[in-house]
Amino acid sequence: MKRKKISRNKFIQFLCAFLALFLLVFVFVFGVSSPIKKDTSFEIAKGTTVTAIAKQLYDNGLIDSELSFKLAVRGNGGRVQTGLYDVPAGASVWRIARMFAKGDIATVTVVVPEGLTVLQIKRLLLENPYLTGGTECGRGTDLPVCDLQDGDLFPDTYRVAKGTSRLAFLDLMRKKMEDIKNNWKRAGRVAPEPLKNWNDVITLASIVQKETPKASEMPVVASVYLNRLRKKMRLQADPTVVYALTNKWGDMRGAPLLRGHLKIESPYNTYINYGLPPAPIANVGMDAIRSVLQPADTNYLFFVADGHGGHKFSRTYEEHLKNHADWREIKKIKNKN
Repeated sequence: MKRKKISRNKFIQFLCAFLALFLLVFVFVFGVSSPIKKDTSFEIAKGTTVTAIAKQLYDNGLIDSELSFKLAVRGNGGRVQTGLYDVPAGASVWRIARMFAKGDIATVTVVVPEGLTVLQIKRLLLENPYLTGGTECGRGTDLPVCDLQDGDLFPDTYRVAKGTSRLAFLDLMRKKMEDIKNNWKRAGRVAPEPLKNWNDVITLASIVQKETPKASEMPVVASVYLNRLRKKMRLQADPTVVYALTNKWGDMRGAPLLRGHLKIESPYNTYINYGLPPAPIANVGMDAIRSVLQPADTNYLFFVADGHGGHKFSRTYEEHLKNHADWREIKKIKNKN
């Protein structure tokens, strides 16, 4: 009886030791071991089988065994999702299979600043190495994204999958601005007089956006232009002249805006034309839109830079001339330094 007990105990001890060893090997093979020495990318194309993926991973030195990957996939639900993945150095076969099962694809953050034109945004996207394709539609393509105008896109910080096409990214921006427009219409909001429609709102917002980087100042700038519109005064907004001069690029590239430029013949030149330009001169953010829909209550008709990133506002032309003289003195001092 004692011998049987001893034999049974030994067997149990042996079995426990074997199971413990098996568990350690399993954890090491599936959860620790990795041949990946540096971060790398791996793409799963649509329709690729698990067997084909396993072979690609093995051939690229990302796993030690095709079988272990297949077992890991089965352990994570038996599915993989298409896309481009960032596989970190030291990633185990289990971690890789889990990433593929969850669709934890590689992403990139793209920041599109407020106040850029469509041409500037397209250039920005073309400079991003993580996006793909061009920014123009092919011949015969008739989609909303193929005929973008300034004011159609919403500048923001976007997080998208690596490899996203640039046209798809532009359409994402377009749809976000379209949603903002539709929400405004559904809410039954009314634009402040004399603005008549959404185009008027975004057109004025684009001028405000280009005039000041300060969100706190935007409602005051908007009030100046609304007051001038109500009094049938020309807006005399420098950014509209820049837009006309640069053929819708909106950037003088460091060149000064001269008095002679203010005479350029263009429907966008608010120094020679009354009212708003025919369309927006840039793509705007929510602060600029809100500033037009909820402008400050002022009697201001003029403003000029104050030399500190903001502006001085005035009700009369005489006040404006004094503020302008102050600005010229500040510029002289800055130029000397």
